[in-house]
Amino acid sequence: MLCPYCNKEDSRVIDSRAVDDGHAIRRRRGCVHCGKRFTTFETVEQLPLMVVKHDGTRQIFDRNKLLNGLIRACDKRDKSLESIMTLAHDIEQAIRREFVQEVQSKEIGEMTLKKLKNFDQVAYIRFASVYRKFSDISSFRHELDVLLADD
Repeated sequence: MLCPYCNKEDSRVIDSRAVDDGHAIRRRRGCVHCGKRFTTFETVEQLPLMVVKHDGTRQIFDRNKLLNGLIRACDKRDKSLESIMTLAHDIEQAIRREFVQEVQSKEIGEMTLKKLKNFDQVAYIRFASVYRKFSDISSFRHELDVLLADD
């Protein structure tokens, strides 16, 4: 496994544990060369998951798009990259459990919002503002009211 920091091949497994109800293994690794730590997930190779966009076009699910959206929503929040990556992994696994071959992009957005609500409420509002295309302050207020009503 290449180290994401120094690109050397030698890393050692520090900790392994089953995740996603035993369908994946999360490994904490340490690079022998630079000493930095990183997390990997080992899963069974699955059929590609197709995302049906709003306009009807299809594309292969890209976990990096989900991860980038979560990183932007969590910008300047007290959340580690590892916790955000774990959240992205959890969302992807939930999508794969519920949808076998195709998923509507809307379903991905709604599932992401559901998971973000418990993860970080500010990130939830940020993500919702982009996902739901808030156009004015009343859109924010409505979403805040929904969020506060659920607490």
